[in-house]
Amino acid sequence: MSTIETTGSRDEKKAVAAATADDEFAFSELTERYRPELRVHCYRMLGSFEDAEDLTQETFLRAWRKRTSFEGRSSFRAWLYRIATNACLDALERRPRPMPRAQAAGAASEVPWLQPYPDRLLEEIATTDAEPDAVVVAKETIELTFLVAIQHLPSKQRAVLILRDVLGWSAKDTAALLEGSVASVNSALQRARAALKEHLPERRLEWAPGSDTSNEERALLRRYVDASERADVEAFVELMREDARFSMPPEPELYVGRDKIVAAWKEGGIGTEEFRDFRCLLTRANRQPAVACYLRRPGASEYTPLALDVLRIEEGAVAEIIAFPGSVFPAFDLPARL
Repeated sequence: MSTIETTGSRDEKKAVAAATADDEFAFSELTERYRPELRVHCYRMLGSFEDAEDLTQETFLRAWRKRTSFEGRSSFRAWLYRIATNACLDALERRPRPMPRAQAAGAASEVPWLQPYPDRLLEEIATTDAEPDAVVVAKETIELTFLVAIQHLPSKQRAVLILRDVLGWSAKDTAALLEGSVASVNSALQRARAALKEHLPERRLEWAPGSDTSNEERALLRRYVDASERADVEAFVELMREDARFSMPPEPELYVGRDKIVAAWKEGGIGTEEFRDFRCLLTRANRQPAVACYLRRPGASEYTPLALDVLRIEEGAVAEIIAFPGSVFPAFDLPARL
């Protein structure tokens, strides 16, 4: 059965009737219920938080213009998902696909437009009365490695994979949304699943899907923050797996191996007079722990945003660090100064 229901309650039908007339307030009130989950849907399709916000708003604009075309044969939510998916497909036609590197499957550096998604906004979905809830924000389908991998899929295959495997839509509902046949949807899903495996790291299926932070993880994060604030590059060696990965979208470089990562940080000046006075705040992105790093430069009185390190922790060690520029801080409600 599709996660997106095909029938609505009596109250919903009344709300839809008002919204699809000329009542702009009723329309806005109804559509805002679905903003959090539609934004996540657009984010999976696009990989960019900013683009997801823009396309969610574009979805509502298109829906308002087409409101009289809603016939009630599906739920209002399903109708919005149809509009959102098509808006994303239109946007993807204008964007080049990432260039994969076989030796670095799932590397964030392959997707220069990649941005993190604040967990605080995922919690809005978990607490709303609207369905779906848990399935929309499941860790294994919102973490950055999965987001990077699906960006390699052709746009239609990506849409099918998200609708079928992530949201649980039926083949029939997916075919109706994409205006195709059930056979074409099933074929696209098979190809998408096969391609996805090529772009996920080998250990991906071994990662625990739970999102609870263990005492061991909290201790590791405290050590990570301490090493960051002391600009102690060598201290990171004990925190990382030997095969750890580090990337900085939109920069193209990918560093594999903790020794190479540490060498790159030293070469970049970490620990020198220019880069040694840090303060950090903990947050979460994509159901993963994240560390917001602020830097006070020589002669300055305040710490300003430098980078958001999103961490993947595996077997008690840091397995991957994806560092995003300080420009993403506002989306996480992080202070502009410390």
